[in-house]
Amino acid sequence: MRIHPLVVAALGVCVIASMPAKPDAQRPAAPLAPPAAEPAQVAYGRYLAVLGDCEACHDRAGGQTYAGGYPLNTPFGVIYSTNITPDRETGIGTWTADDFWNAMHRGVRKDGAKLYPAFPYPYFTHATRAESDALYAYLRTVAPVSYHPPANKLPFPLNIRFLVTFWNALNFKEDRAPTTGPTPGAHIARGLGHCGGCHSPKTFLGADKAGHEFEGGVLDNWFAPALNADVRRGLGAWSTADVVEYLKTGRNARANGSGPMADAISHSTSHMTDADLTSIAAFLKAQPSHAAVPATPPPDARVMAAGQAIYVDECAACHAMDGKAAPRYFPPLPGAAMTQSVDPTSVIRFILTGTQTVATDARPTPLSMPAYAWKLNDAQVAAVATYVRNSWGNAAPVVTASDVAKLRHKVAAKPIRKPSARI
Repeated sequence: MRIHPLVVAALGVCVIASMPAKPDAQRPAAPLAPPAAEPAQVAYGRYLAVLGDCEACHDRAGGQTYAGGYPLNTPFGVIYSTNITPDRETGIGTWTADDFWNAMHRGVRKDGAKLYPAFPYPYFTHATRAESDALYAYLRTVAPVSYHPPANKLPFPLNIRFLVTFWNALNFKEDRAPTTGPTPGAHIARGLGHCGGCHSPKTFLGADKAGHEFEGGVLDNWFAPALNADVRRGLGAWSTADVVEYLKTGRNARANGSGPMADAISHSTSHMTDADLTSIAAFLKAQPSHAAVPATPPPDARVMAAGQAIYVDECAACHAMDGKAAPRYFPPLPGAAMTQSVDPTSVIRFILTGTQTVATDARPTPLSMPAYAWKLNDAQVAAVATYVRNSWGNAAPVVTASDVAKLRHKVAAKPIRKPSARI
């Protein structure tokens, strides 16, 4: 599953598309229909693996299902996901149901060592014992794979697992009596779905900030937007049907899904039942927003004029002069939550690197946005981003050339000439 306390990857709201992607994110998901003779507990576990989006983290590019080795880029270093196939030497083939429960519920391996919270046990602790046992039963049926993931790349002393004990003391609270209440949506979003792993802001230790659940968060040089009732920056303007359509098909009239959200949609939400998706949507839309929104003074007129000129030349062909585009094909920009988020990271990244909409059974043809890192300098990217974030009724803080330069250094595949001093 995508990203977590240390990883700071879910559900998503987007503008040009939703969030970041692995190289294999667009591949067709494996059929989820169980064999006719499959025991009920195994079938239930198979569905729970879908709710938890287990493949997103435990499948590496070119690897076999659940064999691990996917690199999780945390602020503290790279952590590689483990092999959770029933291989006895390199996987969990010698684990008992109790061992698996201890890992899910308490973050403790079979050998007693602490798991890094890149494995999202702070969320999985809310899974019930019946759910843990069903997931374990299902994983026992997958093909065993002999594979050792690479060693984690963590600096001293973070490579000492015992130190997780102190992290847990500060940031982890075991759920001693997990239940499936109060609603399926709440249980999924706060438990196996671990939506807050990406969509909640983090402390400097990589834990969720108390009192700010689902208010958006930065991870791996992307920004995951708020999942709450905020009309401008969250799901407040979306209907329950909008959320369900987005999670089921990868698109709706307001947004397209891409990136890590593509993984979540491809492997997880597009295979959930409509009843569970409806419950998740209702739960998230009811979440209050406590985030302080800074004042947004009008951008400099010269920057807006420059941004408009770039938009007309480079963006209007797909997104239209009025930004309304072609919903469910090219997402509209007016009122888009990602566009208006206080943090502009994802908007800048969409422009620099481009993106591709997730392909699903319902909408099998992916749509692409090209990268502009090679064509636009930092000031130009900042200008067009500022223009989009402050036109057609949108309002958001200005984007600076410095903001773009910092992100370009981290994510842009092609260097460009040194930006000029003027736009």
